[in-house]
Amino acid sequence: MRPNTSPPPLTPTRRHGTLTVVIAVLALVGALLLALPEQAGAAADPLISRGKPATASSVETSALGPQNAFDGDPATRWASAEGADPQWVRVDLGGAANVTRVALRWEAAYAKAYRIEISADGASWTPLAQETAGNGGTDDWTALSGKGRYLRVYGTARGTSYGYSLHEVEVYGTVDSGPPPTGAFTVVAAGDIAAQCTASDSGCAHPKTAALAQTINPKFYLTMGDNQYDDARIGDYRAYYDKTWGAFKNKTHPVPGNHETYDPAGSLAGYKTYFGSIAYPQGKSYYSFDEGNWHFIALDSNSFDQSAQIDWLKADLARNSKACIAAYWHHPLYSSGGHGNDPVSKPVWKILYAAKADLVLNGHDHHYERFAPQDPNGKATADGITEIVGGMGGAEPYPIENVQRNSQKRISGQYGVLKLDFTDTGYSWSYVGTDGKAKDTSPKYTCH
Repeated sequence: MRPNTSPPPLTPTRRHGTLTVVIAVLALVGALLLALPEQAGAAADPLISRGKPATASSVETSALGPQNAFDGDPATRWASAEGADPQWVRVDLGGAANVTRVALRWEAAYAKAYRIEISADGASWTPLAQETAGNGGTDDWTALSGKGRYLRVYGTARGTSYGYSLHEVEVYGTVDSGPPPTGAFTVVAAGDIAAQCTASDSGCAHPKTAALAQTINPKFYLTMGDNQYDDARIGDYRAYYDKTWGAFKNKTHPVPGNHETYDPAGSLAGYKTYFGSIAYPQGKSYYSFDEGNWHFIALDSNSFDQSAQIDWLKADLARNSKACIAAYWHHPLYSSGGHGNDPVSKPVWKILYAAKADLVLNGHDHHYERFAPQDPNGKATADGITEIVGGMGGAEPYPIENVQRNSQKRISGQYGVLKLDFTDTGYSWSYVGTDGKAKDTSPKYTCH
């Protein structure tokens, strides 16, 4: 213990984990007398940060994400990109919190100088504690007094030539959870849906995903293209898609895939005839709509090379007044499946990233995959876009072929749908199989 009986401003009582046997023996009685009241006080305040949503300024790799610093596992850690200052890691405590203690358990890459800061809105920060001569190990800050929803550790000088790395950040205090989030709603989404088969064929998957989607009973449904195989003729839409996913057509917001362009009657002819104004609410194959505090953007990735859609997207984002943004289309920028990465989507990602969009949904590759937040160049970053590939609506599965960086989970061969849960301030989701069981569950994300 390194007692500090006269702390400087913004430097409350702190305990560091690097002790020598000599100091421990000489100060045994005094240390115990000092520690006992401190520990008794600390014990009265529960740990309020474990498992809460976390973000960071950067990550060294997707396996060293910010959530590791709040999972209670001493074997995991968050690590920032190497060789750059400043860096930070942040936790959302879920409500207005009265913070009284913060314990930091550093890995070998520690901070020589850092601040612990608190914020009500994630934008304006107030210092709780400040270190200017850190030596790693464990820093235990007690007798703190601050209130806010977000807490971050903000490193300004590295103690090594690497980055910043924390095994755990433990925040103690009490949380006023307040009323539940308003505007909460659920959405079901899938791409690559109706093969030319019916429920009489036991191997036909789209009747099963449709039944699952109906059971969830969401606010509305999204499709991410290739709604009908093989060339999306109107006759096939009526014979197959309409018998399953068509049951909730009036609650569906679709987009076209590449198979919709194969219609011999004309590109998107069957798609447009079947969905009508549902798919063309603004007279184009791309459109937007709002729900709660969310702005949803439906795009036609078959025509990303046309300036009309790009100009429309920029204008639509400029008009948007909602705090959270989700976009969906067919061709993913990043995918570990057979089709792989599709650069046709990169210009759109750049526009969405600049507008602080939160979520992108795609199909095309017939598997499920989720990615850590990343920028258009594939760099993991806390303010990045979260991408989900959800092409398991009924078409024949594709194998995973080339795992992309920042890919966090991949499932191939198990049909299912995305069950997305939105609030006014964030989102999360589960990938639900046709047996009704969640095959993967995401972290909880806060809107940018």
